[in-house]
Amino acid sequence: MIQNWYAILNESEVPSPAVLLFPGRIEENVRRMIRLAGGSERLRPHVKTHKIPQVLALQLAQGISRFKAATIAECEMVAAAGGTDVLLAYPLVGPNIERFVQLVRRFPKTHFSALADHLGTVGLIDKIAGHSGVQFDMLVDLNVGQNRTGIVPGDGAADVYRAIHKSANLRAAGLHAYDGHLHGADHSKLVADAEKAFEPVWQLRDRLRAEGILVPKVVASGTPTFPVLAQHSEVEVGCGTTILWDFGQSINSPDLDFLNAAVLLIRVISKPCPGRLCLDLGHKAVASEMPHPRVKLLGLEDAQVVIHSEEHLVVETARADAYEIGDVIYGIPRHVCPTVALHHEVWTVRDGRATERWEVVARKRRITI
Repeated sequence: MIQNWYAILNESEVPSPAVLLFPGRIEENVRRMIRLAGGSERLRPHVKTHKIPQVLALQLAQGISRFKAATIAECEMVAAAGGTDVLLAYPLVGPNIERFVQLVRRFPKTHFSALADHLGTVGLIDKIAGHSGVQFDMLVDLNVGQNRTGIVPGDGAADVYRAIHKSANLRAAGLHAYDGHLHGADHSKLVADAEKAFEPVWQLRDRLRAEGILVPKVVASGTPTFPVLAQHSEVEVGCGTTILWDFGQSINSPDLDFLNAAVLLIRVISKPCPGRLCLDLGHKAVASEMPHPRVKLLGLEDAQVVIHSEEHLVVETARADAYEIGDVIYGIPRHVCPTVALHHEVWTVRDGRATERWEVVARKRRITI
């Protein structure tokens, strides 16, 4: 009998460190996403969380047809897996402009769109698209407070949108705004902060429409705010972590109820001194950009990190004597998206056994294009 939902019956067959995915839990998370968003057509989930065609298929099966990506490779993965609509939510610069144009030509059945936040970028992309004889949608990327990419809603943003509207090879398809800086345990404050951050977006949209310029949609939100912004009927909401969930997102968004669907299988590889365990979970196996704890060790919640290096995680725990060399420990990552990207494949768990392996296809910077 399996005592814990995450424990597998065939531990001895799975090398560590490994990522275990639970398709049944992923499917339930997709159902919850759709319910919170108000319908599958309202969602544009980010594929950077998983980068896996089979996970994309679980979303397609429930009617989600629009996706967001961060790399050309992720866009190609979506198109090759049967996705019909993908937005590259990352600035196009250098050779990636030509790569994106190649992508549009290679997959004519997939609707592609991209972002711009600068007049010069619009002109250059329009020129390169024209030379290749392609047309595609372009959204203006807006900075609503994260100060990472985008242009602040206002006169400059309106000028960029007008330039897209007037271009020969780009279609003005709307506005995009990511609000990754908005999260917190106080839901009422989160709602107020989101409404304040996006008020200039609605004003820009209405201003452009008053000029007779088509603004078909707004693509907005991160995971914490997607149920909030879904209340605006013209918004396609983005979320990604909801597919697999992690314990970091559960801290940032305690009001959201999703299932952990990705688990790390780890082993004790050494007991260097009393009270300490060395685990095979280094920087190369779990996302390490966050503060500790970077992984929640299930059954070892008291463990304190002593050393974290490329291949090793050394923890101190009063329960060290209960573990032997080779024992399996399970963990939930703090940040699942870059954790999955560190592994070339994941194991899927059905009926308590890890059997099928799925390649993390889009962890590559280049697939074919």
